[in-house]
Amino acid sequence: MTVIDLRSDTVTRPTPAMRAAMAAAEVGDDVFGDDPAVNALQDRIAALLGKEAALFMPSGTQSNLCALMAHCGRGDEYLVGQHAHTYKYEGGGAAVLGSIQPQPIAHQADGTLALADIAAAIKPDDLHFARTRLLALENTIGGRVMPMDWQQQATALARQHGLATHLDGARLFNAAVACAPQHGGDAVAAARAIAGLYDSVSVCFSKGLGAPVGSALVGSADLIHRARRHRKMLGGGLRQAGVLAAAADHALTHHVDRLADDHANARRLAEGLAGLPGVAVVAPDTNIVFLDLAPPIDGAAAVRRAAAQGVLLTGAQRLRLVTHLDVTTAQIDQAVQVLRGALQ
Repeated sequence: MTVIDLRSDTVTRPTPAMRAAMAAAEVGDDVFGDDPAVNALQDRIAALLGKEAALFMPSGTQSNLCALMAHCGRGDEYLVGQHAHTYKYEGGGAAVLGSIQPQPIAHQADGTLALADIAAAIKPDDLHFARTRLLALENTIGGRVMPMDWQQQATALARQHGLATHLDGARLFNAAVACAPQHGGDAVAAARAIAGLYDSVSVCFSKGLGAPVGSALVGSADLIHRARRHRKMLGGGLRQAGVLAAAADHALTHHVDRLADDHANARRLAEGLAGLPGVAVVAPDTNIVFLDLAPPIDGAAAVRRAAAQGVLLTGAQRLRLVTHLDVTTAQIDQAVQVLRGALQ
């Protein structure tokens, strides 16, 4: 039975061409700074996103944590959305390992944070309060693209109050592909424009871009110097990491523009599931489709029924389906038929 895995875009596997690039990679010891493939990737992603420097990381969680620890010290605070990955899905690392207090803020319906709520959360310079140092945002969040004008206003507000800004851009290139029409169809230009609003950005290679491992943190040379020390403390100092960097480099060359295919497949999936009784389909911005289920539909049972027929997804009363490079349009149509049966 063919398995159609819609659980996440993290399940992608290296293409044959990517594996060939990995096998051919020239390597060194990255802790000593002499892995040529890692150095080339860091230079490339920094230039691509308009920053001075970059640091290759094993994971997006580590990349975000190194950024937070580079921006903030013990007893400092960062402002973050209630459902942001850095706050909700990274094991509380900022608080546990960085002694950085998170100040969560409720999201608006479109995933943004109200500017008034951000301003209200900034603490005065008073010994009773943690020192507010950083605003951390996410784009995309839940597959939604954050409006450019809102990002401009939010980061300007942060700067006005002396705060640094960090973007969890795990799916930055999904956002960039969605915004490319406003940048002459150039997704890289769109990514650079988004990154330009932030002091640091974390971008993931192992989601829609299809690399097996890795993220990069970009920012100023000084910030990356501090992040490198934190990466070492957190166990992220790798040796012959060039085989992984070569996969990420291949992804940047070959897998950015094709993200549009994933977005088209997500729309096709959403359209195919529309109209089912008790199923509200959230129209996707990028490659993530949500289904909100009303009683008496048993979401967990529907997930099990779909899995028995080879379609994997996650959730219970809100189901999450993610398209990626390992799922074809024909498989989307097959998944629609399976899911329509599983949900009735």
